[in-house]
Amino acid sequence: MRKLFNFSTHFLLLVGTLLLGGCGYNTLQLTDEQVQSSWSEVLNQYQRRADLIPNLVSTVKGFAAQEREVLLGVTEARAKAGSIQATPELINDAEAFTRFQNAQGALTGALTRLLAVAESYPALKSNTNFRDLQAQLEGTENRIAVARHRYIKAVQEYNIAVRAFPGNLTAKLFGFQVKPNFAVENEQAISAPPVVDFDTPATVQ
Repeated sequence: MRKLFNFSTHFLLLVGTLLLGGCGYNTLQLTDEQVQSSWSEVLNQYQRRADLIPNLVSTVKGFAAQEREVLLGVTEARAKAGSIQATPELINDAEAFTRFQNAQGALTGALTRLLAVAESYPALKSNTNFRDLQAQLEGTENRIAVARHRYIKAVQEYNIAVRAFPGNLTAKLFGFQVKPNFAVENEQAISAPPVVDFDTPATVQ
């Protein structure tokens, strides 16, 4: 009797595993993991950028302390972006995700204005420390763009798995929901690194 029970149990587990696999459960798990991993990289790169800002602001302030509005704008934008709790759960909340995206976009704009200030200060734009920080920032912006692109692709694959039949039935059964995403059509413009051409006059708005 015990052998029969064990056989029945193992058989039911095998059938259940096959059914879950056939209904897209494994695909949902895999794509969800890819989204989580991609999101972690996005956060890492945004944190890398945030860590560069205090030194950049300090360097600019040393040569252009009178640019108080621009310096304050970057500081406030960084503080606002940092005030949003960038937890893994954020990517399951469309409103929180939008707030995070908008805050990071505002910080990108503030950094662009800060770098443009250097055009009016020859001593600043020729300063070794400033140029090093600028290069690090531009490199980080490029990494952000790559990380965001990977996240977009991962979420697209996941959302397709959640919506497509028969995976949508499995997703509903196990609580998998569509995740918010960055706007693909605006990705190039949003993620463009704040580059200043020191050979072309710039205007600070």
